[in-house]
Amino acid sequence: MYIQRLLHQALRQARKSFPAVLVTGPRQCGKTTLLQHELLGQQSAYVSFDDPLERDFARQDPNGFLDRFQKVTLIIDEIQYVPELLSYLKMRIDRNRQQSGRWLLTGSQQFQLMHNISESLAGRVAILELLPFSILELQLANQKSEDLVSVLWYSCYPEPALDFTKRELWLRSYIQTYIERDLRQLQHIHDLGVFDRFIALMATRHAQFFNSAELAREVGVSAPTIKSWGTLLEAAYICYFLPPYFKNYGKRIIKTPKVYFIDAAIVAFLTRQPTIDTMLAGPMAGAFFEGLIINEALKIFTSLGKSPDLFFWRSHDGLEVDLIVQMHGKLYPIEIKMTATPTLQHLTSLNKFKKIIGNDAAENGIVVCRIPKKTILPGNNIALPWQEFSRWLLNMCTIRE
Repeated sequence: MYIQRLLHQALRQARKSFPAVLVTGPRQCGKTTLLQHELLGQQSAYVSFDDPLERDFARQDPNGFLDRFQKVTLIIDEIQYVPELLSYLKMRIDRNRQQSGRWLLTGSQQFQLMHNISESLAGRVAILELLPFSILELQLANQKSEDLVSVLWYSCYPEPALDFTKRELWLRSYIQTYIERDLRQLQHIHDLGVFDRFIALMATRHAQFFNSAELAREVGVSAPTIKSWGTLLEAAYICYFLPPYFKNYGKRIIKTPKVYFIDAAIVAFLTRQPTIDTMLAGPMAGAFFEGLIINEALKIFTSLGKSPDLFFWRSHDGLEVDLIVQMHGKLYPIEIKMTATPTLQHLTSLNKFKKIIGNDAAENGIVVCRIPKKTILPGNNIALPWQEFSRWLLNMCTIRE
């Protein structure tokens, strides 16, 4: 079963405007499936550099490799494994700049890939990001997306999301082969036990501040090492680091971010949540819910081909707004609460943020919660059911200024 991805419109537009398109994102999120579906009925070919034979051919004879695909649109999967091919692609693109959308690339690691792309294909490639399914994509496909705990427990990655029976085996394999093995090899981390401990401790800090000094003490490595490992998880699309909002951009860079795993099921597996029934009854329930909404915001922005203007906000006296979305010159404050009964207490941070920010703040503050239907709250605030958040944000992002 194919589920239409929200990114398909941005992909089609990019193919009209650029000779090459790079779709990045975590492994097994559906990048190849999306590209192959977009090329149905067209003359196309597909090569994966997960295949060592194709990898070696492209390295040893790049022109011979590319000559095989002179008259078709080519999908090259996991281009980061053969970065030297990019300069040869550049030469072919420059020989025929009128041929748009012919080279479609995927990559699941941002390290050297983005550096090589910017050096070799600057101005010739559109870069898009694809993440696991959003709630909205599951809703459009009539999948089971109204049950909060099922969305969290069974993952938003395509394979377990579309076949619940695969959950445990898929998660174990993904963590062992990709997170523990492949990522560790990227930075030549020799002590598997230490890296495993880091990953497990990161999972317990889902939706919390990324305190590298504290993690360093618990893991038994230096704080700079923890920061580099955190960068590794972010570059591999395992984690997302949400920066604090400051008008001074420099402060956003140096202040402590909050960390969110891209997929709640991976956190549940790593923190050994015993059953689906206990997931939202334990101490991490609020973190799971908050992470879901933060990731939904991230997915909506990336599906539109946009960089996510997302932040959190904390006042000097400790009040915090979980999510700040910057759209159309305004800052939208959003509180994320597990409650089904929002109260005036849930509006305190929203109202303070709007007062401090003034004209730069949107008129409405939003409380995303488990309320049955959209409800107007005092002070120009709105309670929004969690199931409607993705649609609301998508509509807001696409409103013309």
